[in-house]
Amino acid sequence: MWPFKKQQFDNESPGRLAWRRFRRNIPAMVALGYVVVLCFVALFAYVIIPDKSPDANRMCLQIAVKKPGFSCGFLKVKKQGVEASGNLFTGYEDEHTYVPIKKANVKGDTLLVEEYVDGDIKGIIRKYNAYVVVQEYYNTSRDFPPDHDVDLKIKYDVEHGKIKALTRRTFILGTDRYGRDMLSRLVLGARVSMLVGIVAVIISLLIGVTLGAIAGFYGGKVDSFIQWFINVIWAIPTILLVIAVSIALGKGFMQVFIAVGLTMWVEVARLVRGQVLSLRQMEFVEASKALGFSNWRAIFVHILPNISGPLAVVAASNFASAILIEAGLSFIGFGVQPPTASWGTMIRDHYGYIILDNAYLAVLPGLAIVSVVLAFIMLGNGLRDAMDVKGVADRA
Repeated sequence: MWPFKKQQFDNESPGRLAWRRFRRNIPAMVALGYVVVLCFVALFAYVIIPDKSPDANRMCLQIAVKKPGFSCGFLKVKKQGVEASGNLFTGYEDEHTYVPIKKANVKGDTLLVEEYVDGDIKGIIRKYNAYVVVQEYYNTSRDFPPDHDVDLKIKYDVEHGKIKALTRRTFILGTDRYGRDMLSRLVLGARVSMLVGIVAVIISLLIGVTLGAIAGFYGGKVDSFIQWFINVIWAIPTILLVIAVSIALGKGFMQVFIAVGLTMWVEVARLVRGQVLSLRQMEFVEASKALGFSNWRAIFVHILPNISGPLAVVAASNFASAILIEAGLSFIGFGVQPPTASWGTMIRDHYGYIILDNAYLAVLPGLAIVSVVLAFIMLGNGLRDAMDVKGVADRA
């Protein structure tokens, strides 16, 4: 059986062979599955999270810093001049104000609600016109009754105390210092982390591959100048360089992503330069020149595909580094600005609770950062082992 297996092994393409080796790496496959799930969750976050308002920024200060599993009743009161807007990817603008309540009852045409107050203190009793509350709910609800039953339906609901504007919510991971749903904010933080990783990796690859390939292929003064420029950028601390670029571009969502990407291309350029230097004298490159093809064709068609393995590994590493840099920037106030949910911002807002009984408010986003970074490190290690040509040859 061995000769057959060896022949089958030898006839496999490098890509299929690398994938077969990668599949045998259980930690790398687990990391890949985790990253895929995280990308899906980040993309369709508003399908999953309980708070579907933009940035999950529905504040209720009365229920701030509540433990996981906390449950509370709410009265939804129509906002004046606010119409339904938004979509599946940006969230939906709240048409109602959510008033936390302890209890409610209907007396005639009056809805009496006791506002929520922590502890055994009795809350303020507020009165609402029950007919108005029910009608406003139906006016902004998908289950609006048929036209000929509107008045009867509203009257029936009020008389039987079925006020659908009264709802109850359970906060699986509790609430933050502003009374926002912790689970919703945590899930939306994954969207920021994945976006910053994608944008930073794309920018770093575009700049790093271009400069590294030019330096390694042409050599001479061109190589010396690019090497000097790389060393200058390399000498500047990353966090200071990112802050400087952020200040130059201004504060904003995409500006932070671009700033992180503009500071991560140096490692890519150094790697590509070294790889191109070792490949530019190979026979297939010389044959390309002899056939009259341009240098750019030799670089991008013949050389770069042969270094895709190391590029994939460094891209995974840069992805993890970008997430850490963005979290650090958000922690010190230079990253994604509120109310956008970011794991670094969540840690900054709640690190003071670590010494109290609510350490989970800072620990949960911290664990999220650690898990994603660890996943990309394991993924990068798996790619490195799978694309190791020497390892493949030894196994053959």
